[in-house]
Amino acid sequence: MSCDDPAPKGECAEVLRDVWLFLDDEMDADRRAAVQHHLDDCSPCLVEAGLDQKLKSLLHSKCGGDRAPEQLRARLAARLATVRFDAEGVEISTTSMVVTAEGSAERSA
Repeated sequence: MSCDDPAPKGECAEVLRDVWLFLDDEMDADRRAAVQHHLDDCSPCLVEAGLDQKLKSLLHSKCGGDRAPEQLRARLAARLATVRFDAEGVEISTTSMVVTAEGSAERSA
């Protein structure tokens, strides 16, 4: 397939719209296969996907290890622990989750 033809432009737009999902492997197998087939046959889209992959890699290398500030993490944890719903006098509280620095989690009711 040549993407210089007017007919496949819509398909190119769909593929390029979904390219980040494709790169993150966040699409169903059928759609992933269709995107892969299109990229195999369409060099302009393949170049665009390659640029997106490079951008994702750059972002990951520059931003991947950042942690939210402790003050923000504490505020979020407090909000998650205190979410409640009150409907007609019946109070329902959610299960809270505390995430530790090591990445493990403790659950409480």
